[in-house]
Amino acid sequence: MSRMASTSADVLPTGSRIFTSIPDIFFIPEFVFGGLVWTLVASNLVEPENPLGWVMFVSIFCFVMTTLWFFIFACGANQGGIWPSLDVAYHFVAVLLYLSASVALAYVTVVIGTTASAVPVVPPSLLKIYRLDIAAVVMSYLTTLLYFLHAIFSALRWKRS
Repeated sequence: MSRMASTSADVLPTGSRIFTSIPDIFFIPEFVFGGLVWTLVASNLVEPENPLGWVMFVSIFCFVMTTLWFFIFACGANQGGIWPSLDVAYHFVAVLLYLSASVALAYVTVVIGTTASAVPVVPPSLLKIYRLDIAAVVMSYLTTLLYFLHAIFSALRWKRS
């Protein structure tokens, strides 16, 4: 058996092994927390549209792409020489996208908080929006961290391949 064949099989897991290998175990938390970002922003007033539209795009895009990536790994279609580098590239792009979305979401949340603190009596609807945005910011930065960890461990795996 050649060295290359055994390295390729050992580097990227397939099937149920993705639930036990270190970078790939982050798929599930990325789904959960990325889905929470999407849900929290969508359940709220999406205003201003520009930065929050970007947050929605990033969360939906990464959710769909991570789902596709997960199924590619689960079905075993990732057994080629280019897949470790594609894995690293995708997760670093996801980190950059989520970081930009997290900063935009945090900015909007700070503006809402500043507006709410300027009013003597905060309307309950504004307080609800503010609290949902705070939760979305926390989930967004946590999702960014998960994608970052996945990217780092994927890069280590890629270097070994």
